[in-house]
Amino acid sequence: MSIEMKRYYYSYSQFLKDVKSLGSLLENRDFSAIIAVARGGLTISHFLSNLLNIRSVYSINSISYSGTRKLEDIHIFGLPHLQDEKSILVVDDISDSGKTLTKVVENLQHLYPDTNFHTLTIFYKSTSSFQPNYYIHKIEDTWIDFFWETD
Repeated sequence: MSIEMKRYYYSYSQFLKDVKSLGSLLENRDFSAIIAVARGGLTISHFLSNLLNIRSVYSINSISYSGTRKLEDIHIFGLPHLQDEKSILVVDDISDSGKTLTKVVENLQHLYPDTNFHTLTIFYKSTSSFQPNYYIHKIEDTWIDFFWETD
């Protein structure tokens, strides 16, 4: 017997409200750059970079899902050159299992030990092994249908 996971449609209008809330929360922080964890963090990073006037925006590629199926290994590639950056905001859409953000931050800290990394997601699952520094929604066992994936 399989248990069906709850689903939640995350709309563009809710996204705009959340990004504005995050912008207010972060406006007095001194981030020199944003790193988007592709693909989920790209849309958020673009909006936050405009709100916070951060022009240094990078991306890292991670592959941890095939459709809705979680893969055994997480592949991280496309790490940017950050030697001039001192405080970086790493952005993804969700901290689900926590494995992706854990691996991304470990890789970044290994390469740039003198850089401060802070993490942000829109959604944080209470069962995740990684709690981001900043998040808007704490959720339980729910699959999020993001507007940028479904519309």
